[in-house]
Amino acid sequence: MASESRTLKNVTRYITRELERELWARAAGRCQFNGCNRPVFKSPVTQEQVNISEKAHIYSFSQTGPRGWGPFARYSKQINDLTNLMLVCHDCHKTIDQDGKGERYSAELLIKWKDEHEKRIAIVTGVNPTNKSHVILYGANIGDQTSKLQPEAAKEALFPEWYPAEERPIQLSMSWEGKDNEPAYWKTEAENLRAAFNRQIRPLVDSNDCSHLSLFSLAPIPLMVLLGSLLTDKVPVQAYQLHREPTQTWRWLTGPADFRYLVNRPVSPSHQPALAISLSDHINPSRITSVLGEAVSIWELTIEHPHNDFLKSKEQLSQFRETVRQLIVEIGKAHGKQAQLAFFPAMPVACAVDLGRIRMPKADGPWIIYDQNNECNKFIRALEIGGPEHG
Repeated sequence: MASESRTLKNVTRYITRELERELWARAAGRCQFNGCNRPVFKSPVTQEQVNISEKAHIYSFSQTGPRGWGPFARYSKQINDLTNLMLVCHDCHKTIDQDGKGERYSAELLIKWKDEHEKRIAIVTGVNPTNKSHVILYGANIGDQTSKLQPEAAKEALFPEWYPAEERPIQLSMSWEGKDNEPAYWKTEAENLRAAFNRQIRPLVDSNDCSHLSLFSLAPIPLMVLLGSLLTDKVPVQAYQLHREPTQTWRWLTGPADFRYLVNRPVSPSHQPALAISLSDHINPSRITSVLGEAVSIWELTIEHPHNDFLKSKEQLSQFRETVRQLIVEIGKAHGKQAQLAFFPAMPVACAVDLGRIRMPKADGPWIIYDQNNECNKFIRALEIGGPEHG
């Protein structure tokens, strides 16, 4: 345009206070560069209150800038509009503008990031203020792999139904070099889990300030059952499941409409009862008799095609709780309520947590939880819940 020079002589970089307040409000005082989300109202080093924000132009203030004027070539006096500004920290502003040709950080990409950030803020701030949930992270060694839980990914899975009650989640995990094929592993992990629970969770559950818990965990199944038995049903607990397909997420997905659990009963309940939970994989009865002997009455809770990723929705998890509780009552009637029940599980961690939560200490006999150990290539006895030492 002939009336415009290649820089804006009639427009300054000055942003009005009103416009700046709205920019801050829409960004919730956080950097809008994707993946940063840094609070720009405090020092990232000393945490002192200081303004580290910068107002970055999406389409450049100068026509010769990295992204040019774009649609503002005809309306260059509107270059300082809210739609063309991002709230960013100094580091991210420098990163954006070092892309001299605007190829890696194009205007279209920055607009997308700004829009996604502001939509996320709208969702978070729109959550009912009474819907706060205390986030719990629990990880323990699984075979040769050490579990890693990301607090931000867990928090993201809560919205829009819940929001974190505290900035930092409750960490129940501990780090040590024990392996699950070693006798000391289960005893040590169980003792530490109980101690951490009594120290961090029990006072919270007993207080009037806890109305909901959200649990994110990656740990061996016996420990998850134990954790569920500690949580009980005193406070509503939502156990989350890490989904790996189609993309890795903790968010609940949509399950099949015709989903149902199946129960296979023994011919005779005259022997010691064992419950195979064949959900992630089928458990052949021979794997149980090789441990307990032939004098065993095997019950089975399963699905039509057991596989690792069957658990998609909260509805499937709720159906599991209802089905397994009814089944345990049935087993108690057949073998006696206080009969010792052996569990052989192949199941998701969320199901394991809820299995522990439906346990009724006064109505159920001792539970012996077995674990498939790959190094030993068989089920090994892991934990006892409800015995004389741990009621």
